[in-house]
Amino acid sequence: MCAPVNSLSRREMFRAGGALAAVAGAGMLGPTAAAQEAGPFAHGVASGDPLPDGVLLWTRVTPAPEAVPGSGLGPEVMVSWEIARDEAFTSVAARGSVTTGPARDHTVKVDVAGLEPATWYWYRFAVAGTASPVGRTRTAPAVGAAVERLRFGVVSCSNLQSGHFAAYRHLAERDDLDLVVHLGDYLYEYGAEDGAVRPHDPPVEMTTLEHYRRRHAQYKSDPDLRALHARVPFAVTWDDHESANDAWSGGAENHTEGAEGTWTDRRAASQQAYAEWMPVRYEPGGRLYRRLTFGTLAELSMLDLRTYRSRQAAHPFDPAIGDPERTIAGAEQLGWLTSGLVTASAQWKLVGNPVMIAPVRFPSTLAPRELDALSRLLGPLLGPPYNVDQWDGYTADRARVLGVLRDHGVRDTVFLTGDIHSAWAAELPADPLTYPLTRESVGAELVCTSVTSDNLDEILGVPPRTGSLAVEAAIRLNNPHVRHLDFDSHGYSVLEVTPAAVRMDWFVLADRKDPASPAAHSVSFAVSAGTQRVTRAREALR
Repeated sequence: MCAPVNSLSRREMFRAGGALAAVAGAGMLGPTAAAQEAGPFAHGVASGDPLPDGVLLWTRVTPAPEAVPGSGLGPEVMVSWEIARDEAFTSVAARGSVTTGPARDHTVKVDVAGLEPATWYWYRFAVAGTASPVGRTRTAPAVGAAVERLRFGVVSCSNLQSGHFAAYRHLAERDDLDLVVHLGDYLYEYGAEDGAVRPHDPPVEMTTLEHYRRRHAQYKSDPDLRALHARVPFAVTWDDHESANDAWSGGAENHTEGAEGTWTDRRAASQQAYAEWMPVRYEPGGRLYRRLTFGTLAELSMLDLRTYRSRQAAHPFDPAIGDPERTIAGAEQLGWLTSGLVTASAQWKLVGNPVMIAPVRFPSTLAPRELDALSRLLGPLLGPPYNVDQWDGYTADRARVLGVLRDHGVRDTVFLTGDIHSAWAAELPADPLTYPLTRESVGAELVCTSVTSDNLDEILGVPPRTGSLAVEAAIRLNNPHVRHLDFDSHGYSVLEVTPAAVRMDWFVLADRKDPASPAAHSVSFAVSAGTQRVTRAREALR
């Protein structure tokens, strides 16, 4: 979903990209290695999925000039790794070695166990006497531990062609984050486009394993993304652009069966590259949805809303929209989610949710130009009530989730959402039809805006905070559970979790096309414990 304005042309341009210089860190196998052009660790280091006693470490090595990403060339090599309690590596907690090669595109994933909870660690890799940059990571709090505060960076929709990743730079410069939650569209499948800030490599739309590997490599050549990965562990999930726009279990809007191969092969290629290149406990054929715990304060359930979903509805009166046999999550994942919400031992139930779950009715008073712009931003708007690529197009699944929250008296559930290139703060009505009278809410949803991907002002071709204001006001009027809406900003969010409240601060970039763009606090909203209500917070986090 969320295609850029000119994405459907699938134009091909000149090839661009290439690895940036990598600065090697202190060598575990000898003296400090010198910085080198396109060195063996040109794609940096990363960590993810922190547990109380472990964390996943990632890197990619280039052991020979021909072993470029996606080539399938180059030798198998032994890669050493170590993780320490201090940045000088005087107190090593664990070390080992693994073999990698062209079969997994020379990527390395190490699932380290035996660590201490709620602890900062530093880690590095080495190959053939050359060390990687040093990364920093943090384990989760112990099971059952009381936790006073957590802070997460929250991001989604980072199209390299649309701008620079200054949002990642600002998050990397903070020193208060325990985790970064990336809610999908980490990269985009489109070919190189006219006017792109940084044209995609390869310049064609991704359809093969080589394409997906090269695109992952290009994104991880970005210095700001590499800096953030090296600074804080990630929890990631995919949305659709990691494979193809508006993907579902049997195909995608942006896939032409036959002309672009089979969907089965294309999806397998995208998932293999994702497993290789992302710091996540996922391997092809496995299960991406999973749950991370942070003591008694919070659980984070990361969803996969592409692999199991039924095809999107066909038209506004399609009875499939409410068909209980259709699904966005799949029966197994939906049962896992709802049972986890009911039985959670942590206070806050956070859900990493790739597409919006709050119902949204689009007012019929909007002009055709505005409705067209919204459809290009959000996906197909099949009738005023529906964006059928979101939970709005799968109302039976949504009713099951919200019904469980209501019927079991589950408190303190907050969905963290990306996908739609806009900022939202909304309550989750127990019944959308009666909510205007009862104001009965069973949870909340906080939606981060895009890192770079096109917003409504770019699609309308108007200055920010001008043409979108009337659209936002009309949508809020028709959706009283929506407390905040910003269709124009790019940037990142910071989520703070305490026993008293969950709050999100939105930070906006001055210019997504400027790699040095400053960022400013825009607005904050909070969900106080036990209320299921969204309220304005007046001051930014410190």
